[in-house]
Amino acid sequence: MTSTIDRHGCAECAAAERASTITRRGLLKGILGTGAAMVALPALETVTARAAFAAGSAYTGDTLVVVSLRGGMDGLSAIVPAGGAERAAYDKLRPNIAIPQNSLIPLDANFGMHPALDSLTSLWNAKQFAVVHAAGMIYPDRSHFSAMAEMENATIGSTVRTGWLDRMLAFERAGGPFGAVQMGNTNVPYSLVGDQPVLALNSLGDFSLDGPNNAKEAAQWATALKDLHYGSTSQVNLAVSTVLDALNTIATLTASPYVPANGANYPNSDLGNALRGVAQLVKANLGLQVVTLDVDNWDMHAGLSDQGNPLGGWMHDNLTNLGDCFGAFAQDLGADFNNVTMVTMSEFGRRAYENGSNGLDHGWGNAMLVLGGGVNGGTVYTKWPGLEDAHLNEGDLAVTTDYREVLADILTNRCRVTTSGAKQVFPDYKGSNTLGLTTAKA
Repeated sequence: MTSTIDRHGCAECAAAERASTITRRGLLKGILGTGAAMVALPALETVTARAAFAAGSAYTGDTLVVVSLRGGMDGLSAIVPAGGAERAAYDKLRPNIAIPQNSLIPLDANFGMHPALDSLTSLWNAKQFAVVHAAGMIYPDRSHFSAMAEMENATIGSTVRTGWLDRMLAFERAGGPFGAVQMGNTNVPYSLVGDQPVLALNSLGDFSLDGPNNAKEAAQWATALKDLHYGSTSQVNLAVSTVLDALNTIATLTASPYVPANGANYPNSDLGNALRGVAQLVKANLGLQVVTLDVDNWDMHAGLSDQGNPLGGWMHDNLTNLGDCFGAFAQDLGADFNNVTMVTMSEFGRRAYENGSNGLDHGWGNAMLVLGGGVNGGTVYTKWPGLEDAHLNEGDLAVTTDYREVLADILTNRCRVTTSGAKQVFPDYKGSNTLGLTTAKA
């Protein structure tokens, strides 16, 4: 039986989460194995080894890793006002759950970072980590489901209903089954919905046909599936051929245990395990263009009397996992991190003021974290709106940077998307592509 309320007693959140799960799964065109799914697949060449794929791949942009913090991450707890009148306003708004001033990791004169994100300090100092604050959609939408859909479609005011990443891939698709990957689960996000093929898997190690009991049977199944769909032009045939091609490559990658490089130690969490697999794919040089990952459990309505505790609690634990996973990923990749750009997105931020349950209701403006070798880091990019009552939007941090400005900057500078292409990826976006967040890829 499906619960009618979420863990905080919020029926609206529970309904949105159920609808989101049902709708996203309904978009899958076929499921062909343990942890494997494909959507909207064009014909793809057979891939059996790294060398075969790498030789045919034309993509020379960064691997874009989009991490969705689902539930509404509180940017004002992650990246905190740290001085003067804004700090005083912050403390007034959150008398019980404010992150203490003396526990913050200094970023600049105006902001500090939650101590749980300490693993990112070295990346900040190396200028490979930046923050865009007071970012989000151009109008408030405090519903999980509709905000997530609008943000991942990124076509506000348009009739286009494909995802923004699908439209990006339409310009730069290099071919092969590893161009776009959803890692960690098989729920393909709205951002990848459309005509471009997507490989969705729980993990590299779990990627297999569902049915065979051993390698001999798996080979027989593969042959039978190919013969069964020979000559067919249906989507099912395309799904079968692409999954089987990917199985061959992943079997080669996982034949020996993967050992992270440079002493990297991934947390044993869903995100840690997913990023470990992403690192393995990046290093294999398989033409990986886009990776999407989900990190749930940010919907913190109540019971956050420990939210301001710099040493423990729900927010602390979530941010610790996030920072440790990101730090391990960058450490593992080493020089390959120069060809990766990571960005976090969340459907909305939280209210600036705490509620009567020592929690935070749905809000608007948020902080986006951007990491990679091509990031102009060590900077908080913001047109800060202020936390005084007159500057809040119905109690929320206002949005002064359209999140699409962040994405357009990354696409044009790091992912080989032209300025005209970016306008088609974001058809109704009229802003600039030159936030200065990233450097142009040589």
